[in-house]
Amino acid sequence: TFDTKPAVFVLSAVLFATPAHAQLGGLINKAQKVNDAKNKFDDLNITDQEERLLGEQVSANLRAKYGVYQDKEVTKYVSLIGGVLAQQSTKPDLNWTFIVLDTDGVNAFAAPGGLIHVTRGLLGLAKNEAELAGVLGHEITHVTVKHTVRAIQKSKGISIGADQAGGGSLKNAIIAKMAEKAYHLILDGEFSREDENESDKVGLALANKVGYAPGGLVDVLKKLDARNTGREERNGLFASHPAVRDRIRKLEQQIASQKLTATAKGEARYSRTIHFEATPIDQIAMDVEGAAGLAGGAQEKEAKKEEEPKKKKGLLGRFSTSSSEQKQSS
Repeated sequence: TFDTKPAVFVLSAVLFATPAHAQLGGLINKAQKVNDAKNKFDDLNITDQEERLLGEQVSANLRAKYGVYQDKEVTKYVSLIGGVLAQQSTKPDLNWTFIVLDTDGVNAFAAPGGLIHVTRGLLGLAKNEAELAGVLGHEITHVTVKHTVRAIQKSKGISIGADQAGGGSLKNAIIAKMAEKAYHLILDGEFSREDENESDKVGLALANKVGYAPGGLVDVLKKLDARNTGREERNGLFASHPAVRDRIRKLEQQIASQKLTATAKGEARYSRTIHFEATPIDQIAMDVEGAAGLAGGAQEKEAKKEEEPKKKKGLLGRFSTSSSEQKQSS
C-alpha cells in the first residue's frame, strides 16, 4: 500500500527578518496548493490516450527487464488469439498489443491501454489455445475495467509536493508517478482479490464467447497450484494455495451455473507453434520482482534490499541490462 504524505515545510533561519504573519501566510498558501492538487488527483479523469501513455511506460519497463522473445511466428500466433478475444471485449477499439516476454517464469501482465504481456514460460506451461485464451481473457479484463488506474487511486499512492502543485504540468507529473506505481503494482501482482475475481469471471466468459472451452483458465490455475506445491512463499495469482483452489472452485461453479458449453481447445494448432515446455520451478533462478504475478517465484526481501542501491534514476534505468536492451531493440 502507498500512503500520501503531507508536505513538510522547514522554516529557515534566514527568514527571521520576514514578519511572522507573512511567513504563516506563505505556508498556508503552499499547504492549500498541495491539498488542491490532491483533490484534483482524486477526481482526475485519465483519458484513453493518457492511459495508453501510462501503459507504454509500464510495458517499456517490462520489456527492459525481461527482453522480448524473438520468434515472429509465436508472437503472431499469440496476437491472433488475443486479438479475437479483444474484439469481443467491451473495448474492441483499443490499440491492443500482445507481447511475449523472454523469461522462463510463468507469468502474464496487463498494462493499461491495451498492452498484454505473456511469458515464454507461460506458453510452455499451457498446452492448448483454450488455456492461453483463459489467461489472455483474464489480462484483457484487467485493462477493460481499468483495474490498474482504479487500484492506484484507491491506494492514495500519488503524493504531490508544493513545487509540483504550483506548476503548469500537474497532470503530466501525476501520470509519470502513476506509471511508476503501476509498474510495481503489475509486476508484484498487487491487484485486490475482488479485482482478480472479476478478471477471472469476465475473462472466462470472454473465452467461452469466442468458442474456447471455458475450463482453459481452470486448467492453467490447477497447473500453477501443482507447480507451487510445497512452496510457502507468495506464488502465482494468489498468496496461498487455498486461495488458488477457492478461485478454481468459483470458476467451476460459474461454468456450471451459466451453462458455458464452448468446446474448442486448439491442441493440434498450439503444438505446431509452441515447441517448448515450461522449465521446472526449482530450476529457475528466482527473480526478486515479478514473483507474485500470474505465476512463479518467491519474493526475497533481503535480495531486494541489496539490489536497491544499484538502481539508477528513472524507470527504464532501474532494470535495463545489455542483453535485455538488445532484445528490446530487436
